[in-house]
Amino acid sequence: MISIGELPQLHSDLVLEQTKSTESLRVCLVALGEETFAIDLRQVREVFEPESITPVPGMPAALVGVTNLRGTIIPLADVRAALGVVSVSILPKYAVVVRHGTQQVGILVEDVPEIRTIQSDDLVAPSVRTAAERLPLLSGSFKTEKKLSAILEISRLLASIEGMANDQSP
Repeated sequence: MISIGELPQLHSDLVLEQTKSTESLRVCLVALGEETFAIDLRQVREVFEPESITPVPGMPAALVGVTNLRGTIIPLADVRAALGVVSVSILPKYAVVVRHGTQQVGILVEDVPEIRTIQSDDLVAPSVRTAAERLPLLSGSFKTEKKLSAILEISRLLASIEGMANDQSP
């Protein structure tokens, strides 16, 4: 086991400052396929069921469209392929609006089973090849009752979506 304080420091991640004194992290668990991922609760703004999704031509494949949330246009991302999750053709039911700085996006998920506190001893020591090296959108792993789950690094997720959009620009 490793301490939360021993996770690699990410310049965009404020997790370490909070966890140095508390040694715990509050997360929103989300389900994608058979996998469970965690999102730092401080970056979650809202969870909702999109009523409609409007496709936007020329956007990267991960951005499936936009939706209107009480007068605010929210881009919606399907990140299953980027995370290596086996996907069915149906879009997930919920959107978790996450924010990093001034950027925000709705991540489409199949379920939001719970809000949880991850303790230091729930973290799994990185292997020779860490999850962040295999999938740069992840910042760590932790044990749940049933299996190993990963922590999503929202700043990297938003940067990768933005990068995909820039790659498609003429």
